[in-house]
Amino acid sequence: MKQLFLDANVLFSAAWRENSGLLRLAKLPKTKLLTSGYAVEEARRNLDNDEQQRRLAAFLARIEIVPDCPDEILPVKLAEKDLPILQAAIGHRADFLVTGDRRHFGALFGKSVRGVQIISPAEVIKKFE
Repeated sequence: MKQLFLDANVLFSAAWRENSGLLRLAKLPKTKLLTSGYAVEEARRNLDNDEQQRRLAAFLARIEIVPDCPDEILPVKLAEKDLPILQAAIGHRADFLVTGDRRHFGALFGKSVRGVQIISPAEVIKKFE
């Protein structure tokens, strides 16, 4: 079973509109979804209304929320706000970090950092569906 760590922007996008295509992540065979409290809080802060918050809560019910790993030393440079995401993915031995954040993670797409491959939601769906 492959572990997929979901970035905050994936959580946000899954909850943003009804019937988001990203909800398919929760149905991928042979995968386990993980995220961190840090990612959840970032997604929650950016959602506009109660309905989006309800959709986020429903999506999170299918995801294991793991502790942050602030002591994980990273061999790459990232924006300060993105460090906890990659640290948690590495610390919890995820196989993939699923993110749509090409601005901050773009140079890492398709690469592995300490065994965690950075991948887009579309790529992970294509790979496991």
